[in-house]
Amino acid sequence: MFIVLARVDSRTMAAKISDDGGALGIEYVSDLAEFVRKEEPQHPRWVWDDTSTWYPELLAAGIRIERCFDLRLCHAILRSSALTAESALATAPQGVWDAPASVVTPRPERGAALFDLDVDPGAVPVLADPLAEFTLQRAAVAGSAEPGRIGRLLAAESAGALIAAEMRFAGLPWRADAHDAILTSILGSRPLESARPQKLQEILEIVREKLESPDLNPDSPADLLRALGVAGLQVASTRSWELKQLKHPAIAPLLEYKKLARLLSANGWHWLDTWVVNGRFRPDYVPGGVVTGRWATSGGGALQLPKQVRGAVIADEGWKFVVADASQLEPRILAAMAGDRGMVEAGATGDLYAGIVASGAVETRDQAKIAMLGAMYGATTGESGRLMPRLSQAYPRAIAKVEEAARAGERGEVVTTQLGRSSPPGQRFEGWNEARSEADTSRARERSRAWGRFTRNFIVQGTAAEWALCWMASIRRRLGELDDRWLTDAPHLVFFLHDEVVVHTPAELTVPVSVLLADAAAEAGRLLFGELPVTFPLTIATVDNYGEAK
Repeated sequence: MFIVLARVDSRTMAAKISDDGGALGIEYVSDLAEFVRKEEPQHPRWVWDDTSTWYPELLAAGIRIERCFDLRLCHAILRSSALTAESALATAPQGVWDAPASVVTPRPERGAALFDLDVDPGAVPVLADPLAEFTLQRAAVAGSAEPGRIGRLLAAESAGALIAAEMRFAGLPWRADAHDAILTSILGSRPLESARPQKLQEILEIVREKLESPDLNPDSPADLLRALGVAGLQVASTRSWELKQLKHPAIAPLLEYKKLARLLSANGWHWLDTWVVNGRFRPDYVPGGVVTGRWATSGGGALQLPKQVRGAVIADEGWKFVVADASQLEPRILAAMAGDRGMVEAGATGDLYAGIVASGAVETRDQAKIAMLGAMYGATTGESGRLMPRLSQAYPRAIAKVEEAARAGERGEVVTTQLGRSSPPGQRFEGWNEARSEADTSRARERSRAWGRFTRNFIVQGTAAEWALCWMASIRRRLGELDDRWLTDAPHLVFFLHDEVVVHTPAELTVPVSVLLADAAAEAGRLLFGELPVTFPLTIATVDNYGEAK
């Protein structure tokens, strides 16, 4: 059973729909939490416009749900997927469900069709019809040549939205005193609001002396470029990778300054005051925030936590962190997508790169890693370019898979992940014509090649994101089966970073949690690739603080 929810003034309209699409009834709900508490034992799939606006209210009331269907996330997938390209949803003009969630509100009214669609492009907020959208989405899936495939993606994407809300609600344990001690040891004592920390100021004075620029502000790119130029150092930017190419006594301290300044800016005392409240860091995750399906964040930088501050992530007393990291995920994903048995077998013993060496394709593990990165990211020169022919000979199906994706991108075509997320279309390179200059033709050719590099990686990164969603959904379900207490009283997910998860668990449950993390990884592989014997080994660590995990 599906229950479609929409806001009506201070109440909620709930429409019950059977699995075969039949209407089971409509009711107006004045107490959403009580209604969901009553219905959840029937295991419905809750259908709503945006999980991030509905689920936090339920969590705050002490209610977890098993399943949902996030219409906005699913719309974005169905709108662009090659599997549903002919559907009424995909071929309709841009509309309310394509708008940012912040300018959209549902508007059901009594006495009309269940949820009337009333769109005024100039109005804010715009009005949406959840039931009509749900009907369109179900039709798009049913009309697909592979409804099971795209259906798994929509279920995984929606489960990810639930997980994101739960991780924000639970929060990542974070000790402010430990964070302050880390910053003090690296930067010096906390300065006044407008001052630099002591160690940063000391390094700055060295840079100023070496560049003979006593008033230099290295935080200003224009100021720094000017000082470098006066010292005879010509660079196009102040990026660290470019500065590393220079030979001058000021460069080493300047690079050290930039590293410490980055820590201060991204995770310094201001970040600590803003984001850590009552011993918890609660980032705003954005599921599907990247075009490949990877997550993003809208604040807090959770997906870019530097190693220096991870020691402040300390488990509660009597609890532990179980940290699981999927080893060499993207190369394994490529092997499975391509059905390349040779590469699958190379990874079967644990270390895929060592397996590639054992196969005789290359001589060293470093060569295997460089060659695989070149295959997935489109490197054609240097060591990677030299090794590619050998990799292609050893694993023809895997290399052909990414090469085909690259050529499709260069032709302006879309490519699609294992479960059905498709890339945006590119612009086809039409070759030379007399209406364009040679420089314009060269730029167009390079844009085409760049898009080919994007589509080459899109299928791998996007499918890896799908695997991670299925992995987390399986972890969430298995944790609930292991311990059915309330979310924060039982083992629960508290952090996710592309191919890594952190579970906060009572110390006595670390062993079963570790086992279920590995079982969930195997299940995710089966959901995407059936019975193909591809393995997804994990590095699992049980620690008191996140900094100990690596």
